[in-house]
Amino acid sequence: MTNDILRHYIPLVKFLGNTLGPDYEIVLHDLTLKQPAIIAIANKHISGRDMDAPLTNMAMQTIAEKSYTTQDWKLNYRGQSANGKILRCSTLYIKDGQGKLIGLLCINFDDSRFRDISEQVFALCHPNKYVTQNIAINTTPLASDNGDSEQETFYNSISAATEDALLSVVNTLQVPADRLTQTEKLKILQLLDEKGLFMLKGVVPIIAQKLSCSPASIYRYLSKIRLESQNKTE
Repeated sequence: MTNDILRHYIPLVKFLGNTLGPDYEIVLHDLTLKQPAIIAIANKHISGRDMDAPLTNMAMQTIAEKSYTTQDWKLNYRGQSANGKILRCSTLYIKDGQGKLIGLLCINFDDSRFRDISEQVFALCHPNKYVTQNIAINTTPLASDNGDSEQETFYNSISAATEDALLSVVNTLQVPADRLTQTEKLKILQLLDEKGLFMLKGVVPIIAQKLSCSPASIYRYLSKIRLESQNKTE
């Protein structure tokens, strides 16, 4: 059942989608559900997601790091959809009366049409080669208004979110995914936990298969990691 506060935001999603137009995707996530997911979306063609799609990598990390406790939103950061579109994204943190995070209202802007128009305008007064070499629009990640250069990735399934997070961690650690030591597995699980991945239901069996161990082992490793982390902070 949808949270009473979030229910009032559902019409806003459609309103903003119609007002801003087809280049803006508006998404409402419900974090009070057992499996946090999208409960309203407008202009879903932009990211290719649908209702019940899981959280993005940055949404999970925001929740895990509790950065929402010191700010009410995150503005103008880069995202990339499944089909490779580069998006400018902003997120409003929706909280209840006690300050608990219960939802996310996200606006994702696809400016590709305007990039194309800009290059066409330049091409009217410059040779094509000159435009390509000198006026091509830069698409490299830029720091957001919050001072970081992270990139948001959108998923349609839990397995896609899990595989992307696991690949990112393995690449960061530069370890061979097919022959990991127990120490390396623990480090991978620690980083995945810090990313907030385990708040998604159904992740553990996928991770267990990828790391060639049982789900019970994953839970045991996580308990050890969290206990050690708790002891360090005390």
